[in-house]
Amino acid sequence: MMIFRSQFAFAFAILVPTLSAAGPLDEPHLNIVPRTDAEAARIAKVTALATEFDAAQPFESNSAGAATVRAMDNANAFSQPSGNIAFEDELTFRVGNGLFRKLWVSSPSSTLASDGLGPLYNARSCQRCHIKDGRGHPPEGPEDNSVSMFLRVSIPSDDAAMAEKIEGYLATLPEPTYGTQMQDFSLAGHPAEYRLKVDYEEIEVPLSGGDVAYLRKPSYTAADLGYGPLHQEAVLSPRVAPQMIGLGLLEAIPAADILSIADPDDIDGDGISGRANVVWSVTFDQPMLGRFGLKAGSPTVREQSAAAFSGDIGISSPLFPAGWGECTEAQTKCRAAQHGDTDDRLFEIDAEGLNLVTFYSRNLGVPARRDVDAPDVLRGKEVFYSTGCTSCHQPSFVTHRLEDQPEQSFQLIWPYTDMLLHDMGPELADDRPEASATGTEWRTPPLWGIGLTQQVSGHTYFLHDGRARSLLEAILWHGGEAERQRDAVVDMAPEDRNALITFLESL
Repeated sequence: MMIFRSQFAFAFAILVPTLSAAGPLDEPHLNIVPRTDAEAARIAKVTALATEFDAAQPFESNSAGAATVRAMDNANAFSQPSGNIAFEDELTFRVGNGLFRKLWVSSPSSTLASDGLGPLYNARSCQRCHIKDGRGHPPEGPEDNSVSMFLRVSIPSDDAAMAEKIEGYLATLPEPTYGTQMQDFSLAGHPAEYRLKVDYEEIEVPLSGGDVAYLRKPSYTAADLGYGPLHQEAVLSPRVAPQMIGLGLLEAIPAADILSIADPDDIDGDGISGRANVVWSVTFDQPMLGRFGLKAGSPTVREQSAAAFSGDIGISSPLFPAGWGECTEAQTKCRAAQHGDTDDRLFEIDAEGLNLVTFYSRNLGVPARRDVDAPDVLRGKEVFYSTGCTSCHQPSFVTHRLEDQPEQSFQLIWPYTDMLLHDMGPELADDRPEASATGTEWRTPPLWGIGLTQQVSGHTYFLHDGRARSLLEAILWHGGEAERQRDAVVDMAPEDRNALITFLESL
């Protein structure tokens, strides 16, 4: 722990305070100290892309700056509090963890602080989807349920009201019977909405050097529908629960810094045209930069957490106050059921509880890099950079200086994401818009911690729907803006391809 703090102290002396004014999109949830032009220039120098690969960059092993935690060798690697958290705040983290792990029960119940589940739900706790704070997975055979995976659903809309507030907004409507999310569990007396059925077709991909990779192309069916047929224009989008680490740091990246690397018209001609997803915040009733979710559909950790309580578990909160969660007007019995919100208890999780879960989610520590100076890792890093992977997977940022979030304040971090939307081609398309994101666009996922997926989650399933069974398969599914990089990996020397994977496993 002290090694991280002492190294960061040296970085602090180089960088001076980071500081960014709220950029083109306001960040009303953060208490920001603005940065000066001189400080911005220093930050630009420190976060510039590497050009030499004979040694690791300064502080590169500390993926989350002073918030970095020790890389544990067990399944708890993603469940540690920020490395720079104050002693007195560790209790807040632990209480938030308790709420994150809490198993909710149906109403009425003698455990009033825990009732309100459902009536329709995907899981009984946050932890059931984000297992050990890591990645979920698709069903692994007919006997396995899809507790950490679900289908989003919507129908097209010609409503122009939101488009008047947000340029380029792609309006959708909830599916009239099933809402915006399909729930595959339910309380007694209520049919579940569906059963997720996944079928795979195997595709052979020849690689240079005589190697061969095999991809599995999924198809999804909402089987055993409990409330009648879906709307004829319903669009389904599979989603696997993502890992939880580093969320507070991603939230603290200045919006201006993210927007500065967007290139929606590909002005630089590199084939990469990252776009910001601009979304409507229910908290602040204004447009904000989308950061969280697989299409960056949510602006803050708190809002994302409240939406998950409502949609995944059926738990009401001050942001989403319906006690029946996702039940639609067509599901009258579900809406009429007894819920946990009463005259004495307005919400099933109140503002204090939501804040505790938010604090926990913001402060799940990012493990330190491993083997950053190993020759094969350095060679793999050079391949990653020279292939153009950094066009989307931006290696580093410096976070805002925040007056009331010391754990996230002024950190040099290495998340390997630009937080922007990219067209990933027809093979990965879900054809479902979300806010400003099209049906072919996905937010660049952070890569930090990706090499510990097997250790934490017990599998190596990647991408938005877990179709990729390895990092190589995940790369080979890249298309659209990343097609050139994918083809380069297919054609490169096998030893370079292996080094690239070794580098990714070190993150």
